[in-house]
Amino acid sequence: MSGKLIVKYMGFKPMSLKREYTFHVSEEGEDREFRLNIANDDFVSRRARYQDAPAICSERLQAELAAHSNHPPTTEYEITAMELEKYMEKRNPKIARGAFGWKKAQEDF
Repeated sequence: MSGKLIVKYMGFKPMSLKREYTFHVSEEGEDREFRLNIANDDFVSRRARYQDAPAICSERLQAELAAHSNHPPTTEYEITAMELEKYMEKRNPKIARGAFGWKKAQEDF
């Protein structure tokens, strides 16, 4: 785990039921390829946005790498509805409603 870990997003491939996002991971001369999948239904139902998908997959891959000392047991992962929900909540926190309507984001600073 002392070597430098390099993670590169290589792109996605649309498939009939999902989109497959590919990442290339290099560490000390060892190259591996990981595929993370998001169901097309998640995009259609707006649980996921196309522009957020690479970041969602990257977060999951980083978590798997960290949990397994950079050597996860598998190279393919499915992104779950719960992961999508957590990501969207983190990216778009709900704004509290004040006595006079919605608070402005600037009021929190």
